[in-house]
Amino acid sequence: MVTRKAFTLIELIFAIVIIAISALSLPMMTQVTSKGVKGSLAQEAIFAASTELNNVMTYNWDESSVEGSNSFTRVIWTAANECNNATKLRLGHIAQLKHRRCLDANTTAATHTKEAGINNDLDDTEHGYTPLFIGAIGSKSYKDNYQSDLAVSIGASFGAIANNPDIKLIRVRVIDSNGDDVTQLDTFSSNIGEVDYYGRTY
Repeated sequence: MVTRKAFTLIELIFAIVIIAISALSLPMMTQVTSKGVKGSLAQEAIFAASTELNNVMTYNWDESSVEGSNSFTRVIWTAANECNNATKLRLGHIAQLKHRRCLDANTTAATHTKEAGINNDLDDTEHGYTPLFIGAIGSKSYKDNYQSDLAVSIGASFGAIANNPDIKLIRVRVIDSNGDDVTQLDTFSSNIGEVDYYGRTY
């Protein structure tokens, strides 16, 4: 008696069904993977914008904030900050050497201008849309080309601080290649001067 090995009709049907399911699900799996990659790249674009924002916050509040040979910023006199003409202190300042204080000259005004080729204050960091090379290969980004825009404005219209001359709004917007917003990050910087940490003694 000769025995032959072969698939039964049931086994053949099951094999065809499994192959059909795999073939149909492959495009969906590819689409899900592609969306995951795009979402990760968008998240990287947000992180890059956040890093840019943190970097900008290290700059002086205004180019007029630095007086003479001092390297640390002081409070610029405005109608709102009520600096004391005798002590050069404002409400909340500590009357100790190397702490925050106002400029010696009460006639110095904030400039709020962008100087080309110079980056020494917040206004100088302002720029139009520039590429955020996320997953970049050469000059091209993988899947999408993200760009960031950084704007600095004085007297932002945000509730109680509207038109406050001592507050600057720093806004970073990220857009994709279609010009659609991916995210917008806002922060504020105040005309409060800084402490000369390195000059203080303990």
